Amino acid sequence: MNLSFFDQFTSPCLLGIPLILLSMLFPALLIPTPGNRWVSNRLTTLQSWLIHLITKQLMTPLNKAGHKWALILTSLMILLLSINLLGLLPYTFTPTTQLSMNLALAFPLWLATLLTGLRNQPSASLSHLLPEGTPTLLIPALIMIETTSLLIRPLALGVRLTANLTAGHLLIQLISTASTALLPIMPAISILTTSILLLLTVLEVAVAMIQAYVFVLLLSLYLQENI
Repeated sequence: MNLSFFDQFTSPCLLGIPLILLSMLFPALLIPTPGNRWVSNRLTTLQSWLIHLITKQLMTPLNKAGHKWALILTSLMILLLSINLLGLLPYTFTPTTQLSMNLALAFPLWLATLLTGLRNQPSASLSHLLPEGTPTLLIPALIMIETTSLLIRPLALGVRLTANLTAGHLLIQLISTASTALLPIMPAISILTTSILLLLTVLEVAVAMIQAYVFVLLLSLYLQENI
């Protein structure tokens, strides 16, 4: 029983070939391709409005130099949002519940923001390791603490996204299993459990959207520190 709860987080395979890459690329197929006209249909209009809203929210805290990252951050936001929401459908697989994938997204982008700061303004980037007015005796300890906090940023990004989505999926499966088991024994309790499951599903939709936004927003804030 314990293993069956976590089977949903194992990558599906076909003839021994992992299908995680296919599940990552599938959301891109749902994005409609714009035509020659300015406004072709309602779906394209909704897509353009959503992309404009996401770009505006992400680029607001950045200065003009950071706007070069608009395409990367917006694409990452749409990818995470699509994968998280599609993963809530029955009989689907959510790649963002895999820590390896989230770290593969977080580490290169975090390293790119760090290297950008070291290249453009090395003094300002290194000054974050030592707050102004620090007593002389505390300088070595604070440098070690700030360096550690800087290095664990990509790990925190990946673990936060993985933990929130994994916890939500487990709760949904536990409550749905309990509701099914209680149906022949205590129908009233089963109906009450089902209503709680519906509310939890709505909450998980919100969590999926919020976690995608938080992941990209934190990357944009790390970028703002280094430009």
